[in-house]
Amino acid sequence: MGACASSSRASSVPPSLEEKKTFKWMIDGFSSLLDKGDVWTYSSVFEIMGIKWYLKVNPKDKKNGEEYVSLRLELSNPSLKIDTVVNAYFKFLIYDQSYGKHSEHQVTHKFQTASTSSGTSYMIPLKTLNSSGFLLGDSCVFGVQFVKVVTAKANDKSEILFVQKMNTFNEAKVYTWEIEDFFALKNPSYSPEFELDGHKWLLRIYPSGKDKNENYLSLILEMKDIPCKNSANLVELSISIKDQETANHWKRTGRCQFSENSKSWGWPKFMSLEDFKNSSNGYLVKTNFPHHCRLLPPSTRNTELVTSVPANVDS
Repeated sequence: MGACASSSRASSVPPSLEEKKTFKWMIDGFSSLLDKGDVWTYSSVFEIMGIKWYLKVNPKDKKNGEEYVSLRLELSNPSLKIDTVVNAYFKFLIYDQSYGKHSEHQVTHKFQTASTSSGTSYMIPLKTLNSSGFLLGDSCVFGVQFVKVVTAKANDKSEILFVQKMNTFNEAKVYTWEIEDFFALKNPSYSPEFELDGHKWLLRIYPSGKDKNENYLSLILEMKDIPCKNSANLVELSISIKDQETANHWKRTGRCQFSENSKSWGWPKFMSLEDFKNSSNGYLVKTNFPHHCRLLPPSTRNTELVTSVPANVDS
């Protein structure tokens, strides 16, 4: 798990009755850790308040150009379910072995599967450690004292996204949707269902805008064969309208995750209707309205959807 110095000897000091919520970690041969430099060393896993943890120490951590002895508290992953949050209030300790005292840093942290580390606490400058009772002989004693630990169900929902790279297509694949009269379209209008990249899709166009976006042309891509409940498809998507006079495109791009709860993605404000209908822009010329949709799953695949929409419009 970590880079422990082979010549050091680390042991856990059993807590007294008054320190049932405290873990002490004695490192005998601390100089061997110093020889390793800026490296984290791990304690053994210990259990306090029904949860498994471990400490990490770095004897030469750097902050603002100065070397510090730093501590971190880590949650042992197997001890926590994915929908559980552990709110912990605790103190990092470093013991002065000459006078029986200790220096402490108070910390609060919300531990969960996506955040198992407390972050770094810079306990003491290394030069101070070397001239104090914190380092006695060649041993140092660190610890963590738990003040309060509360375990609860996570309020927010979480998911794990696995992205698999594939190399299926070397050439673009094209779908074309022909619309005879743009101004005869309903709001919304749907393309025929088509299959591409192993999935079934359709395009939605809102010629007078989606929802309250009445001054915009809205374009949406919808997946018809949604994956099973606990999975999703991550897709890189771009939709464009071609300027027929200069061969330039008005394009929107994004990375969208299609799932049971997110069956469609697109742009309610794809383009202002004023710009779209302005013949000088070349997007709507005579009877032609080329509308392109490019679909790229997150890989080196190159899959393309193209919609060509003729409209009965005089120039």
